[in-house]
Amino acid sequence: MKNNEFRDIKYILTSTMRTKLLISLKECGKNLEALRNDIPKPSATILHGLKELENMHYVKKVNKTYHLTSNGELLTINLLKLIENWYTINKNEIFWNNHCLNDIPIESMRNIFLLKDAKCVISTNTDLTKALTTYMEMISKSTNLKIILPIFSETHLNIITDLIEKEDLEKIEILTTETILKSIETNVLFKKRLESDKINVKILKKDVNVFLTCCDDYITMNLFFKGGHFDDSQLLISKVKME
Repeated sequence: MKNNEFRDIKYILTSTMRTKLLISLKECGKNLEALRNDIPKPSATILHGLKELENMHYVKKVNKTYHLTSNGELLTINLLKLIENWYTINKNEIFWNNHCLNDIPIESMRNIFLLKDAKCVISTNTDLTKALTTYMEMISKSTNLKIILPIFSETHLNIITDLIEKEDLEKIEILTTETILKSIETNVLFKKRLESDKINVKILKKDVNVFLTCCDDYITMNLFFKGGHFDDSQLLISKVKME
């Protein structure tokens, strides 16, 4: 990235006025009065900000109405994405800071804003199984599940495979490694349950340190500590419709 780009980014982000003007004009073209309604500042201040954005070719004036240029539209879309990503990270900063993120795909990291409504359930000294209990409650109401299973855990496997007894369960798709599958198959009960028509197991080519469950209406995520140990004490939950 060249110095000019750094300079322009800093120029936009260090001004609340310039940022608010871009976001306001993203909705539609507006005249000065409409912008004043969105941004409670004196006309002179707003006009100064508009002039700065015009000089950068992000805003244009047609008659008495201000519009984003094509470049302004592109900039604002990505600016909003940055703001939402920033908000999402800060909202659950304890969860993100405590865990290794290496196995989360880069593209998913760029779109972390999709989890902006997520909440983190954290077990406490007085309720050591709070996160696990919440997970059980979440998936027990689902009819379709997709699960990335990065660990061999009898507790989690019992929770997952017990679901096949539910009449309204349609399908569970489990993605796991060959090593974990072999460990599961050493347990006769688990092996028998995996033979159910309701369960489809797919093999991952490499270890993935993300425990991800997609339910009918939610996704849940557990991660690993930076030292490599699985953390079942913090569960991230986001309401997302599974496709």
